[in-house]
Amino acid sequence: MIVSSDIEAIAAVLQTYQEALNTSSTEEAVELYTRDGVCMPQHAQSFVGIESVRKAYDGFFQMIKFNVKFEIQEIVPMAPDWAFARTNSEGTTIVKGRGEGYEANQELFVFQKVGGEWKIARYCFSTTNPPPA
Repeated sequence: MIVSSDIEAIAAVLQTYQEALNTSSTEEAVELYTRDGVCMPQHAQSFVGIESVRKAYDGFFQMIKFNVKFEIQEIVPMAPDWAFARTNSEGTTIVKGRGEGYEANQELFVFQKVGGEWKIARYCFSTTNPPPA
């Protein structure tokens, strides 16, 4: 049974994920994923499995410097070892070759409890910024 301590642990993972993005730490981000984790970024194919996820974050951090804050909208237990979280994030990014811009996304995380720890099993996001005029 999922209890409030599980919800708190998932919230802590999301906080650590935010820190990993803002410090451009591939290792910190990858540690939060399950071995078979999947990252599904907007405008790209899915990155499946931990080594593919690692390469994705290496690429993200070579191109983008993040300064974002996540706001948790909900954390929903689905089973003793599964839950999802819905978040919104916003802040700024510096994209190599393009400069600084405003960042706003909605995210969906699926979490799995592995070895007593909550890990990101699936993650996808999409922008909430309006399209360019």
